[in-house]
Amino acid sequence: MDIRIIEPLSEEYRQSLELRDNILRKPLGLSLFNENLDNEVNDIHIGVFLDCQIIGILILTPLSPDTVKMRQVAVREDFQGKGIGTRMVRFAEEIAKKQGFKRIVLNARKTAVPFYRKLFYDILSDEFTEVGIPHYKMSKNLSQSI
Repeated sequence: MDIRIIEPLSEEYRQSLELRDNILRKPLGLSLFNENLDNEVNDIHIGVFLDCQIIGILILTPLSPDTVKMRQVAVREDFQGKGIGTRMVRFAEEIAKKQGFKRIVLNARKTAVPFYRKLFYDILSDEFTEVGIPHYKMSKNLSQSI
């Protein structure tokens, strides 16, 4: 298994779009391809690959010099529950630290809150609706040790 940064507009990026659409949008009756993806060229795309096939994706979007937003976190269904998401988030945290970010924020689906809590993310908000489902704002200070 290989976790690495992928280039926007590459073949790996195209694979990541399909994965994100299949895991994060189609189950909600939505399509990622109806969204404006133009600004994604400015993001950090992290992919998990097994035998040249993408099985996980995570995007970091810079919000300020100190803060980056983690979004579009997805692991292929047949690989969920195997620690891949945890490894991908930890890799993303290291990349964010190396790029000088001090804090990661995210909007977690309600069902994913326990996953992020195990990785020491704090809940910042009351429940709210995004893409038609319940979410919570969460964050983590990257200088805290675990």
